[in-house]
Amino acid sequence: MLNKKLLRTLLKYKAQFISMIIMIAIGIGVFVGFNMEWYTLQKNTDAFLSETGFADYRILSETGFTESDLNAVLSIDGVKSGTRYLSVNTSVKGSGDTLALTVNSDMNVSGIYITDGEKYDAASENGVWISDRYAENNGVKLNDEIILIYSGTEIKLNVKGLIKSGEYMICLPDTNQLMPDYDTYGFAYVSPQAFYNAIGTEFYTQINVISDMDKKDFVIAVQEKLGAVYHVISKDETVSYSESRGEIEEGKVMGSVLPVLFLVIAVLTMITTMHRITASEKTQIGTLKALGFKNGKIARHYTSYALVIGVIGAVLGIGIGFLLGWYIMNPAGAMGTYIDMPDWSLKMPLFCILILIGIIAALTFIGFLSVKSVMKGTAAETLRPYIPKKNKNLIIEKTKLWNKLKFGARWNLRDSLRHKSRTFMTLLGIVGCTVLCVGALGMQDTMDAFVKVFYHDAINYESRIILDTKDATREQALLVSAQYGKDWSATLGVQAGDETLQLEIYHLEEDSVKFVNGSLGFTELKDDGAYISSRVADEFKLKAGDEISFTPYGTSDNFTVKINGILRSMVKNIVITDALADNLSVSYKIGTIYTNSTDIEKVFPISGVQTKADVIKSFDTFISLMKTMVALLIVAAVILGIVVLYNLGVMSYTERYREMATLKVVGFKDRQIGRILIGQNLWLTVIGIILGIPAGVGVLQYLLAALASEYEMVLSLGVKTFAISILLTFGVSFIVGLMVSKKNKKIDMVEALKGTE
Repeated sequence: MLNKKLLRTLLKYKAQFISMIIMIAIGIGVFVGFNMEWYTLQKNTDAFLSETGFADYRILSETGFTESDLNAVLSIDGVKSGTRYLSVNTSVKGSGDTLALTVNSDMNVSGIYITDGEKYDAASENGVWISDRYAENNGVKLNDEIILIYSGTEIKLNVKGLIKSGEYMICLPDTNQLMPDYDTYGFAYVSPQAFYNAIGTEFYTQINVISDMDKKDFVIAVQEKLGAVYHVISKDETVSYSESRGEIEEGKVMGSVLPVLFLVIAVLTMITTMHRITASEKTQIGTLKALGFKNGKIARHYTSYALVIGVIGAVLGIGIGFLLGWYIMNPAGAMGTYIDMPDWSLKMPLFCILILIGIIAALTFIGFLSVKSVMKGTAAETLRPYIPKKNKNLIIEKTKLWNKLKFGARWNLRDSLRHKSRTFMTLLGIVGCTVLCVGALGMQDTMDAFVKVFYHDAINYESRIILDTKDATREQALLVSAQYGKDWSATLGVQAGDETLQLEIYHLEEDSVKFVNGSLGFTELKDDGAYISSRVADEFKLKAGDEISFTPYGTSDNFTVKINGILRSMVKNIVITDALADNLSVSYKIGTIYTNSTDIEKVFPISGVQTKADVIKSFDTFISLMKTMVALLIVAAVILGIVVLYNLGVMSYTERYREMATLKVVGFKDRQIGRILIGQNLWLTVIGIILGIPAGVGVLQYLLAALASEYEMVLSLGVKTFAISILLTFGVSFIVGLMVSKKNKKIDMVEALKGTE
């Protein structure tokens, strides 16, 4: 009998049950999906980096390392293995593309993963193993001939294999580009023999090392063994490792923010709804008690509703989570456009399963507590219908304003305070909807402002000419500058305290590069001081007027400069003019020339060209991913608003069924009653929006600091964002109110009013 009643009750309250299942499914789906995303990325990248022998440290030298240098480093206690390593940009003849040509003396460190073709051959005379993503995008196939140009020398190579590499897991030409562009930039590995045959010399600018040593201890040991100060980069400072770990941390943050919002609302909705359902079933529970059913059996029966809801919601949620995880984590998905790795199989962390079990148990316990409170007393007492608590008169009722309010306003005020939990849940749903809208659209505004300022406005040139800093002299660099553009820059690594920073030296006559300040305006460089990025200022607790000292790597020189201002930058850097660098006697080589020409012949000393269009193009993918994320969050906001408000609206309708029947008896028309119902929703919507807008801005600011601090973005929200968020939230509330208000046409006045008093 109780099994049949279970089905009848589920059908009777189908709107409430369906809405609770949807909320739980969405909450669990978002929770599982986001946590599956970062966990999958962590496990798969760890396995890939381990398989390719990703180095823990990279020792850099412009003059190169010998075999004896490598042996000296390998003799350090704590160093497991190492290799001499070279990565240089080369031009692909006939296409204008750039390949990072890599030479490695020991492929067990910083090696490759072959996806197709022959195994790597260290003795190959003309073989090249090339990025499979670059090959796919450019129609390069096995056994094709490819000609690379390095330092004016043509290197003819035969494609032996297609590969992936941990060192190029995120394949970016420099920090100006946020997204890989395999149409124009990739990587390739050749044997030391093939490189020697082409160049006629052995040359390695890095020693890559696998070691568990602390960086500070490792740096000291390297200095002792090699007898000089070298620039040492840990894996945490490389693009592939730091950015992939950044994505993992971002996934953890997102997995702890959005899912919590949905799950909290789902659980609170469950509490409120189960309480109201059991209160509405009070007479039925009394009847069961009168028929001889024990309290335990009745409790198990009504608790089973919560269990069924929890199990169905969890099963659907896991399905949603896998779909969301696969949408993000697949080779053609959002993450696949950024990270290049061989394995994309989804993995769920164990704690997700434990939390799901805990959620189902908590929902079941909520169901038990709801029915337990109704079963108190004898069968006769339980048979009496549920009567809401009497309210005390509101303070406003004692004022003259109360009498000026319309009937609907007075009725809604009293009802809101009588059913405080329902009112709170409605507010929470509206606030959640507003927070998601403001957060999503504000994210788009912030990114649009970032791209406009840092790339469209700050980049005042058409192309960057990358020079060969190894072999090119200053005179040769200035000749290229005289031919293409007067503005140029140099970059070198420096040590400031225990930090590795980037010293950027600029010679600007034509204003090719602009420097963004804290208010997203532009700062003009002066010759009497340096400019530092805001992250450097924060870490060193510096401000304009203070001084900063630095030592260029490979030297024992120490320089101290006054700080003229704070800039916003995507790297931790110190920026000075060439006049100041020359005055300080800083040794540097010109590395980049800025020009408004796009027709550039790639001859020595030019090693590569990057156009402004290429940089902006890399953002197209990034922006499209951002728009997809914004659309998903907006859809989530609408679903959240509709499900929560409709569920609570139906609950409100059920609780006020007799009251609305009374209104109809005394002459109120269906339209008038509908306006009263919609009015209450709109009141609460106004309050929810007032609370939700600052909450949305706060959440976005938190996410910006937690997820994108390295880009030094400034929170930017336009009037359009607030307008759309308000209109969307109002629209959802109005539509749901309209849907619920139409139910009053089905009220049976006689049935509603003949119940037991």
